Amino acid sequence: MTDFQTLSADIREDVGKGASRRLRHAGRVPAVIYGGEKDPVALTLEHREVWHAAENEAFFSSILEIKVGDGRTQQVVVRDMQRHPFKSAIMHMDFMRVSDKEELRISVPLHFVNEEGSPAGKEGGVVIQHLVTDIEVSAMPKDLPEYLEVDLSTLEPGGAVQLGDITLPEGVSIPSLTDEEDTNLMVANAIHISEDQGTGAAAAAEAEAAEAEALGEEGDVDAEASAEDGEEAAEDGDEAGEDKE
Repeated sequence: MTDFQTLSADIREDVGKGASRRLRHAGRVPAVIYGGEKDPVALTLEHREVWHAAENEAFFSSILEIKVGDGRTQQVVVRDMQRHPFKSAIMHMDFMRVSDKEELRISVPLHFVNEEGSPAGKEGGVVIQHLVTDIEVSAMPKDLPEYLEVDLSTLEPGGAVQLGDITLPEGVSIPSLTDEEDTNLMVANAIHISEDQGTGAAAAAEAEAAEAEALGEEGDVDAEASAEDGEEAAEDGDEAGEDKE
Protein backbone atom coordinates (compact mmCIF):
# COMPACT_ATOMS: atom_id res chain seq x y z
CA MET A 1 0.00 0.00 0.00
CA THR A 2 1.24 3.46 -0.83
CA ASP A 3 -1.79 5.61 -0.15
CA PHE A 4 -2.35 6.39 3.51
CA GLN A 5 -5.18 8.07 5.28
CA THR A 6 -3.72 10.79 7.46
CA LEU A 7 -4.97 11.69 10.91
CA SER A 8 -3.84 14.85 12.69
CA ALA A 9 -2.75 14.43 16.30
CA ASP A 10 -1.11 16.24 19.19
CA ILE A 11 1.32 14.87 21.74
CA ARG A 12 -0.21 14.91 25.22
CA GLU A 13 1.69 15.15 28.45
CA ASP A 14 -1.28 15.16 30.82
CA VAL A 15 -2.46 11.57 31.29
CA GLY A 16 -4.87 9.83 33.62
CA LYS A 17 -8.63 9.44 33.91
CA GLY A 18 -9.26 13.08 34.77
CA ALA A 19 -7.19 14.32 31.85
CA SER A 20 -8.89 11.92 29.45
CA ARG A 21 -12.30 13.06 30.65
CA ARG A 22 -11.40 16.69 30.00
CA LEU A 23 -10.14 15.84 26.54
CA ARG A 24 -13.38 14.07 25.64
CA HIS A 25 -15.42 17.03 26.82
CA ALA A 26 -13.30 19.19 24.52
CA GLY A 27 -14.05 16.98 21.51
CA ARG A 28 -10.74 15.11 21.56
CA VAL A 29 -9.97 11.38 21.63
CA PRO A 30 -7.19 10.08 23.92
CA ALA A 31 -4.93 7.64 22.10
CA VAL A 32 -1.62 5.82 22.38
CA ILE A 33 0.91 4.54 19.84
CA TYR A 34 3.11 1.59 20.77
CA GLY A 35 5.31 -1.08 19.22
CA GLY A 36 8.27 -0.93 16.89
CA GLU A 37 10.80 -1.20 19.73
CA LYS A 38 10.00 2.36 20.78
CA ASP A 39 8.37 3.74 23.88
CA PRO A 40 4.61 4.29 23.81
CA VAL A 41 3.51 7.83 23.00
CA ALA A 42 0.28 9.39 24.27
CA LEU A 43 -1.70 11.43 21.73
CA THR A 44 -4.99 13.21 21.24
CA LEU A 45 -7.01 13.27 18.02
CA GLU A 46 -9.96 15.32 16.85
CA HIS A 47 -13.08 13.29 17.55
CA ARG A 48 -15.07 14.34 14.49
CA GLU A 49 -12.23 13.43 12.13
CA VAL A 50 -11.75 9.98 13.69
CA TRP A 51 -15.47 9.30 13.89
CA HIS A 52 -16.00 9.93 10.18
CA ALA A 53 -12.90 7.92 9.26
CA ALA A 54 -14.09 4.97 11.35
CA GLU A 55 -17.36 4.79 9.39
CA ASN A 56 -15.36 3.13 6.59
CA GLU A 57 -14.49 -0.51 7.27
CA ALA A 58 -11.12 -0.03 5.55
CA PHE A 59 -10.10 2.23 8.44
CA PHE A 60 -9.57 -0.87 10.58
CA SER A 61 -7.63 -2.91 8.02
CA SER A 62 -5.49 -0.22 6.39
CA ILE A 63 -2.23 1.45 7.19
CA LEU A 64 -2.84 4.94 8.52
CA GLU A 65 -0.51 7.88 8.93
CA ILE A 66 -0.47 9.85 12.16
CA LYS A 67 0.84 13.39 11.72
CA VAL A 68 1.66 15.45 14.80
CA GLY A 69 1.85 19.21 15.03
CA ASP A 70 5.63 19.44 14.58
CA GLY A 71 5.45 17.65 11.21
CA ARG A 72 6.56 14.19 12.31
CA THR A 73 4.62 11.26 10.86
CA GLN A 74 4.21 7.63 11.85
CA GLN A 75 2.60 4.77 9.94
CA VAL A 76 0.24 2.77 12.15
CA VAL A 77 -2.68 0.35 12.19
CA VAL A 78 -5.64 0.40 14.54
CA ARG A 79 -5.30 -2.17 17.30
CA ASP A 80 -8.25 -1.17 19.47
CA MET A 81 -11.04 1.39 19.54
CA GLN A 82 -13.23 1.76 22.61
CA ARG A 83 -16.71 3.19 22.01
CA HIS A 84 -19.10 4.62 24.57
CA PRO A 85 -21.67 1.95 25.51
CA PHE A 86 -24.65 4.03 24.35
CA LYS A 87 -23.44 7.41 23.07
CA SER A 88 -22.04 8.07 19.60
CA ALA A 89 -18.57 8.65 20.99
CA ILE A 90 -15.09 7.14 20.78
CA MET A 91 -13.53 6.84 24.21
CA HIS A 92 -9.97 5.74 23.42
CA MET A 93 -7.81 4.36 20.60
CA ASP A 94 -4.71 2.18 20.42
CA PHE A 95 -2.42 2.30 17.39
CA MET A 96 0.51 0.01 16.60
CA ARG A 97 3.54 1.20 14.67
CA VAL A 98 4.18 -0.34 11.26
CA SER A 99 7.60 -1.22 9.88
CA ASP A 100 8.25 -1.70 6.18
CA LYS A 101 10.66 -4.51 7.10
CA GLU A 102 8.28 -6.62 9.19
CA GLU A 103 5.24 -8.67 8.29
CA LEU A 104 2.00 -7.38 9.73
CA ARG A 105 -0.81 -9.52 11.11
CA ILE A 106 -4.21 -7.88 11.05
CA SER A 107 -7.88 -8.82 10.59
CA VAL A 108 -9.42 -7.84 7.28
CA PRO A 109 -13.11 -8.07 6.28
CA LEU A 110 -14.47 -10.65 3.85
CA HIS A 111 -16.50 -9.42 0.88
CA PHE A 112 -18.84 -12.05 -0.59
CA VAL A 113 -19.29 -11.60 -4.35
CA ASN A 114 -21.29 -13.24 -7.16
CA GLU A 115 -23.87 -14.59 -4.74
CA GLU A 116 -27.01 -13.86 -6.77
CA GLY A 117 -25.58 -15.41 -9.93
CA SER A 118 -24.52 -18.64 -8.25
CA PRO A 119 -26.51 -21.89 -8.66
CA ALA A 120 -27.50 -21.61 -4.99
CA GLY A 121 -28.54 -17.99 -5.40
CA LYS A 122 -30.79 -18.82 -8.34
CA GLU A 123 -32.60 -21.73 -6.71
CA GLY A 124 -35.69 -21.15 -4.63
CA GLY A 125 -35.81 -22.52 -1.12
CA VAL A 126 -32.07 -22.01 -0.61
CA VAL A 127 -30.49 -19.52 1.78
CA ILE A 128 -26.82 -18.52 1.53
CA GLN A 129 -25.23 -17.91 4.91
CA HIS A 130 -22.09 -15.84 5.56
CA LEU A 131 -20.52 -17.64 8.51
CA VAL A 132 -17.32 -15.58 8.88
CA THR A 133 -17.10 -11.82 8.44
CA ASP A 134 -13.35 -11.21 8.86
CA ILE A 135 -10.11 -13.17 9.03
CA GLU A 136 -6.57 -12.47 10.20
CA VAL A 137 -3.97 -12.25 7.44
CA SER A 138 -0.21 -11.85 7.40
CA ALA A 139 1.56 -9.64 4.86
CA MET A 140 4.22 -7.04 4.41
CA PRO A 141 2.73 -3.54 4.74
CA LYS A 142 2.97 -2.92 1.00
CA ASP A 143 0.94 -6.08 0.28
CA LEU A 144 -1.74 -5.65 2.95
CA PRO A 145 -5.24 -5.93 1.41
CA GLU A 146 -8.16 -3.84 2.65
CA TYR A 147 -10.39 -6.91 2.30
CA LEU A 148 -10.52 -10.40 0.82
CA GLU A 149 -13.08 -11.44 -1.78
CA VAL A 150 -14.98 -14.69 -1.36
CA ASP A 151 -16.25 -15.81 -4.77
CA LEU A 152 -19.60 -17.59 -4.47
CA SER A 153 -20.21 -17.94 -8.22
CA THR A 154 -19.91 -21.75 -8.17
CA LEU A 155 -21.72 -22.35 -4.87
CA GLU A 156 -24.27 -25.15 -5.29
CA PRO A 157 -27.37 -25.73 -3.14
CA GLY A 158 -26.22 -27.68 -0.08
CA GLY A 159 -22.61 -26.73 -0.78
CA ALA A 160 -20.06 -24.66 1.12
CA VAL A 161 -17.02 -22.44 0.64
CA GLN A 162 -14.00 -23.11 2.87
CA LEU A 163 -11.27 -20.78 4.04
CA GLY A 164 -8.83 -22.53 1.73
CA ASP A 165 -11.03 -21.69 -1.28
CA ILE A 166 -10.32 -17.96 -0.96
CA THR A 167 -7.93 -16.64 -3.60
CA LEU A 168 -5.24 -14.67 -1.78
CA PRO A 169 -3.35 -11.73 -3.29
CA GLU A 170 0.37 -12.18 -3.81
CA GLY A 171 2.34 -11.87 -0.58
CA VAL A 172 -0.70 -12.52 1.64
CA SER A 173 -1.24 -15.60 3.81
CA ILE A 174 -3.71 -16.75 6.45
CA PRO A 175 -1.70 -17.82 9.52
CA SER A 176 -4.53 -19.89 11.01
CA LEU A 177 -4.85 -22.01 7.85
CA THR A 178 -2.52 -25.00 8.12
CA ASP A 179 -2.40 -28.55 6.83
CA GLU A 180 -4.68 -29.63 9.67
CA GLU A 181 -8.20 -30.29 8.40
CA ASP A 182 -9.95 -28.52 11.29
CA THR A 183 -8.28 -25.20 10.40
CA ASN A 184 -10.03 -25.02 7.02
CA LEU A 185 -13.08 -23.20 8.33
CA MET A 186 -16.36 -22.97 6.48
CA VAL A 187 -16.93 -19.32 5.58
CA ALA A 188 -20.21 -19.64 3.68
CA ASN A 189 -22.78 -22.31 2.86
CA ALA A 190 -26.09 -22.78 1.05
CA ILE A 191 -28.82 -24.51 3.01
CA HIS A 192 -32.23 -25.75 1.93
CA ILE A 193 -35.32 -24.46 3.74
CA SER A 194 -38.96 -25.49 3.44
CA GLU A 195 -41.17 -23.24 1.33
CA ASP A 196 -43.22 -22.14 4.35
CA GLN A 197 -40.27 -21.71 6.69
CA GLY A 198 -38.95 -18.32 5.63
CA THR A 199 -36.24 -16.54 7.56
CA GLY A 200 -35.87 -13.92 10.25
CA ALA A 201 -38.91 -11.95 11.44
CA ALA A 202 -41.12 -13.39 8.72
CA ALA A 203 -40.41 -16.92 9.88
CA ALA A 204 -41.13 -15.99 13.49
CA ALA A 205 -44.45 -14.39 12.52
CA GLU A 206 -45.45 -17.40 10.44
CA ALA A 207 -44.51 -19.78 13.26
CA GLU A 208 -46.53 -17.75 15.76
CA ALA A 209 -49.57 -17.70 13.46
CA ALA A 210 -49.30 -21.44 12.89
CA GLU A 211 -49.10 -22.06 16.62
CA ALA A 212 -52.14 -19.88 17.29
CA GLU A 213 -54.08 -21.68 14.58
CA ALA A 214 -53.12 -25.06 16.03
CA LEU A 215 -54.24 -23.97 19.48
CA GLY A 216 -57.55 -22.76 18.05
CA GLU A 217 -58.12 -26.09 16.34
CA GLU A 218 -57.40 -27.92 19.58
CA GLY A 219 -59.97 -25.74 21.34
CA ASP A 220 -62.61 -26.62 18.73
CA VAL A 221 -61.91 -30.33 19.13
CA ASP A 222 -62.14 -30.06 22.92
CA ALA A 223 -65.46 -28.24 22.67
CA GLU A 224 -66.91 -30.89 20.37
CA ALA A 225 -65.70 -33.65 22.67
CA SER A 226 -67.21 -31.96 25.71
CA ALA A 227 -70.56 -31.60 23.99
CA GLU A 228 -70.59 -35.25 23.02
CA ASP A 229 -69.44 -36.53 26.38
CA GLY A 230 -72.02 -34.53 28.37
CA GLU A 231 -71.68 -35.25 32.06
CA GLU A 232 -68.12 -36.61 31.67
CA ALA A 233 -67.02 -33.32 30.16
CA ALA A 234 -68.57 -31.42 33.08
CA GLU A 235 -66.64 -33.55 35.57
CA ASP A 236 -63.41 -32.87 33.67
CA GLY A 237 -64.15 -29.18 33.28
CA ASP A 238 -60.55 -28.12 33.86
CA GLU A 239 -59.46 -29.94 30.75
CA ALA A 240 -62.45 -29.05 28.55
CA GLY A 241 -62.42 -25.38 29.64
CA GLU A 242 -66.21 -24.99 29.74
CA ASP A 243 -66.37 -24.16 33.46
CA LYS A 244 -64.62 -20.82 32.79
CA GLU A 245 -67.63 -19.39 30.93
